[in-house]
Amino acid sequence: MLDNIEAVIFDLDGTLIDSMWIWKEIDIQFLEKRGLALPEDLQREIEGMSFTETAKYFKDRFKLKESIEAIKAEWDIMVLNYYKEKVTLKENVREIIDNLKSSNIKLGIGTSNSKDRTIDILKKFGLLEYFSSIRTSCEVNKGKPNPDVFLKVAEDLEVAPEKCLVFEDTYAGVLAAKRAGMKVYAVEDESSIDYREELIELADGYIRKYEEMA
Repeated sequence: MLDNIEAVIFDLDGTLIDSMWIWKEIDIQFLEKRGLALPEDLQREIEGMSFTETAKYFKDRFKLKESIEAIKAEWDIMVLNYYKEKVTLKENVREIIDNLKSSNIKLGIGTSNSKDRTIDILKKFGLLEYFSSIRTSCEVNKGKPNPDVFLKVAEDLEVAPEKCLVFEDTYAGVLAAKRAGMKVYAVEDESSIDYREELIELADGYIRKYEEMA
């Protein structure tokens, strides 16, 4: 798995932490407040989008009067308690990070979440100092499935894309890593279980739990 690999890049939600379920709950509550139901295709439509891109999508699709920044601010308030009290690390991921670090593998994060939220959650679990680059899709031109955020992390780490391994849970994220020219392992998450076959076909490897890497 790590042959010719100098850096490992993790997605955050659904990959490092068990949190994808939270965002569906937030979407339901946000829309219900406005008398709207959650469309069946919404999660697939917004998969991989940056925080800003998602807010713009909501504003356009649901004809919201709020500004994009106001939508993002409301989501931040709604999600705060979830991230403080209910988010957990994926099982065995801490051991994997320790092993990678001890093997002198550079570590980075490329996420569609906000920068503040990402840093807060890494601090919560004592993992912030492990990562030499933390980039969000809001810091690049386009979110996943475009490769921009992963390429930016590789640039920060000063590692060629072909020497990077990405861990991702979504189809959009796996596709972004492949488009970046990187090796990618799909990590099973409840939110993407319906796309297991597509992920297995697209990714270089598929793991149900990190203990499979031991």
